[in-house]
Amino acid sequence: MKLKHGDALIIVDLQRDFCAGGALEVKDADNIVPVINGLIAEAISAGIPIVASRDWHPPGHASFREAGGPWPAHCVQGGAGAEFHPDLRLPERAIVVSKGEAPERDQLSDFDATGLADRLRRLGVRRVLIVGLALDVCVLETALDAALEGFETHVWLAAARALTAEGARIAVEKMRKANVVIEED
Repeated sequence: MKLKHGDALIIVDLQRDFCAGGALEVKDADNIVPVINGLIAEAISAGIPIVASRDWHPPGHASFREAGGPWPAHCVQGGAGAEFHPDLRLPERAIVVSKGEAPERDQLSDFDATGLADRLRRLGVRRVLIVGLALDVCVLETALDAALEGFETHVWLAAARALTAEGARIAVEKMRKANVVIEED
């Protein structure tokens, strides 16, 4: 998919806690950073919006095991693990979307109560390319919501990683059923 006017690049949760040595490490996550940096350069050249989401949890968030949730504590507001990957080359004009701020519930999708859909519409976006982490959790939910919001939605597998191979398989199946275009090369 070549990025052009009317598109937006959405980079999901490329944060330290999801990369090598992080609290909720996604295998091979660091390997997608150069690929995503290439997409960022292409998006800058095309003059299209670049969105970077981040988990931005308060301490003791409902999704953390300590509070009865499924995940180890991760991406705590202001902590080193919540920072974007140090090699990610986000431009200053990137739109940063914070999610998971409400202590009592998780937000897996970049579109869940963030105002992102309306913001993209105001910018004239009709098609989105979604990349990042994790394919079987937040990338999946973001893609499903983008499609529900009426955006032509693409996910590029070379620039995403899943927590598990089985999770990746199921996520791709769910996205295809929702008319999300899976870019495999």
